[in-house]
Amino acid sequence: MNEVEAVKNRDTIKLISYLLERHFGEQMADVWNIGLNLALRISDLLAIKFSDIDGDRLSIIEQKTGKRASIKLNPKTLALIEAIHQRHPEHIYLFQSHRSSQAKDRQAPAKPLTRRAVAKAFAFVGDDIKLALGTHSMRKTRGYHLYQACKDIGRVMRMLRHQSEAVTLRYIGITQQQIDKDFVELEI
Repeated sequence: MNEVEAVKNRDTIKLISYLLERHFGEQMADVWNIGLNLALRISDLLAIKFSDIDGDRLSIIEQKTGKRASIKLNPKTLALIEAIHQRHPEHIYLFQSHRSSQAKDRQAPAKPLTRRAVAKAFAFVGDDIKLALGTHSMRKTRGYHLYQACKDIGRVMRMLRHQSEAVTLRYIGITQQQIDKDFVELEI
């Protein structure tokens, strides 16, 4: 699997959302926009059920770590979730597969979108705009922009629930060269 990038330009973030909606529909754009705001691993993002949301808080057990994640939802995310719920009040999953909706006749249980479907859509858009885009790009992008806003790697580590500064810096695409530049440019 190729290494994917954090999207560092805010206009590119909006362009990705537009292209996902244009080529793959509103649901895939919602995955991108909500994923950016939650900074979850794709497996956890796609597994969100409406029952995991209580008011303005999402509470899940992370699949990779087994740790509880309790995330306060910002107004943009709340509005997106409410719009999805209004469009699909019968859905169990936030990002429910439309194929599973069609499977009602067969009494098949509801299923979320697959990681593969999301990865395919993101890779298509990434190829279009010449950016290594994948399912981790949402999480990396959130971490990168938080770091740029606060320059507090500990805060970014807590948001991403990482154990090491080095892992977090590499994950969000902050290189030693960029750290050195910060030291040179900031004279006190």
